[in-house]
Amino acid sequence: MAQMKRTVIVVAGAMVALTACAPAGYDPANQSAAEPVAVAAAEPTASAEPEASAEAPVADAPPADVDLTEKLVGKSVARMGKVVTDQDGWVLYRFDKDTADPPSSNCVDKCAEVWPPALTDGDPQLSGVSDDKVGTVTRQDGTRQLTLAGWPLYRYIGDKKPGQWKGQGVGGTWFVVAPDGKKNLSCLPKGTPKPVAPPSDSEADSDAGSSDYSY
Repeated sequence: MAQMKRTVIVVAGAMVALTACAPAGYDPANQSAAEPVAVAAAEPTASAEPEASAEAPVADAPPADVDLTEKLVGKSVARMGKVVTDQDGWVLYRFDKDTADPPSSNCVDKCAEVWPPALTDGDPQLSGVSDDKVGTVTRQDGTRQLTLAGWPLYRYIGDKKPGQWKGQGVGGTWFVVAPDGKKNLSCLPKGTPKPVAPPSDSEADSDAGSSDYSY
């Protein structure tokens, strides 16, 4: 009986690890392995197509430590008359160096430290203020600032408690804003008050004696 020689052809299928091309926000550790391929039928393996992201880019949100103005309130206060405050009762101001048409804020950097802009992430609640007067303007840093009749709104750090209006007439350019967006000129200080120093300049300001701030 003739010996029959068995030829055993072993098809060794190498497991090839294919790294998933994961879009941002997905887990890059999720990998898939290619199936074993017969040697005779081996062909170049196509690269895995990048998986499209199912999520649209998310717009930048305001930083968590930013105080937002959630409400605008038109009201009357002693001596000054009609004013606009935020939800905590802080009187709001407008700046003559800004523009209302188109709305534009020119108070940035150290100016904005002294006059914090009334920022928003949506529509504020309104009381005593007409809805058609309220809008927003995008600042240089990408945040949105509330406007009234086109004028950007601000607080003043020189006001130490709600209801104060020590910012009235400061620098001859800052004025309490009325509910219609106009300057409230019913009570003006004598002379031209200077603004308080920016918090970041408090030490330098005390060393210099007094600073001539342009805002």
